[in-house]
Amino acid sequence: MDDGSLRSFEGYRVRHDDTRGPTKGGIRFHPQVHLGEVKALAFWMTCKCAVAGIPFGGGKGGIIVNPKELSRMELERLSRGFVQQLADFIGPDTDIPAPDVYTNSMIMGWMMDEYSTIQRQRTPDVITGKPIPLGGSLGRDDATGRGAYYCIKELERFNNWTRGNVRVAVQGFGNAGQHVARLLHKDGYRCVAISDSKGAIYREDGIDIPRAIELKQSQTSISNVYDERSVCDCPECGCVDCHCKSNDAGSGAVITNEQLLELDVDVLIPAALENQITGENASRITAPYIVEVANGPTTTEADNILKELGATVVPDILANAGGVTVSYFEWTQNRAGYYWSEKKVQERLQRIMAQEFEAVHDLSVEAEIDMRTAAYAHALNRIGEAMESQGTSRYFNSVMKVT
Repeated sequence: MDDGSLRSFEGYRVRHDDTRGPTKGGIRFHPQVHLGEVKALAFWMTCKCAVAGIPFGGGKGGIIVNPKELSRMELERLSRGFVQQLADFIGPDTDIPAPDVYTNSMIMGWMMDEYSTIQRQRTPDVITGKPIPLGGSLGRDDATGRGAYYCIKELERFNNWTRGNVRVAVQGFGNAGQHVARLLHKDGYRCVAISDSKGAIYREDGIDIPRAIELKQSQTSISNVYDERSVCDCPECGCVDCHCKSNDAGSGAVITNEQLLELDVDVLIPAALENQITGENASRITAPYIVEVANGPTTTEADNILKELGATVVPDILANAGGVTVSYFEWTQNRAGYYWSEKKVQERLQRIMAQEFEAVHDLSVEAEIDMRTAAYAHALNRIGEAMESQGTSRYFNSVMKVT
């Protein structure tokens, strides 16, 4: 610590399955990280990579810490220390970390630099989500939100939506939530509610999303690592600028995150943490379309209730696969030493997300199952094909008998 004292933090790294390639998954810094959560997230990553059709398996990591309580220097020492412990277990052909909750490109840059120091060679392909000067990919910063946006565009195509009539609520205004809200707002959708950890704002006429992002990201000190402002700082005009109260565009209301989930909207986007839609509140959710940008925002009990209500849920392993897809692009570029334009990254992401959304949607219709079940079936089919391609127990048993 900066005062010279020593603190220990418990951390985890889980590799679930590498049948289809090196394991891939983020590292999160959060006080509620636990081993069961990291195992579940690693399993989801295996399925997510298979749904997207990219040659990775699933991994995940985390440290039990409230990073907002650390200084920038303490955060860097923690990040580098984690890599020192993991250096023998990660690598470009083994396990490739990435950012997750409360980690970002700066932290990934520290981790990549530490691993390269240990290996005594520059190794940009060990970690994705890095800063551009350290080998990051253009288009990676908004990839998760953009992937979800492409899924919503497919819903628009299937349902012939008029964009201006579609009301959207976004729970969670971190990186992914901000970008999906920004893209939908730019496209003419009406984002009527957004939230962060401190609460939510609602405005029926729509929120000025670019202004909300600009002011939430404004920081009082260059040393700050995390946003300090909240979307609740100024709800009067649907942004977070305390100096906008004279704006005559209408007024907004401060509500809770729980109330946001139950709003009368057309598309609900949970983009915060796990287990937000539960058996307790699922029956009160009226949105006919739920697009899961967060990992595991819906419990199993809630999922069954939403099915009975007839809601269409675009599951997390499909809706938020844009992040790992562009991470794959970054890894590919690092290995080739050839970097793509942002337009090329976005075009390739759009093609993959549209293709896999259609595959899952078609399977859902043909088999008369919900999209979550269809997405897992789609993933497991690909994992099964990879396992069969490696050989079968019958083959190995027969070889042993002959021997």
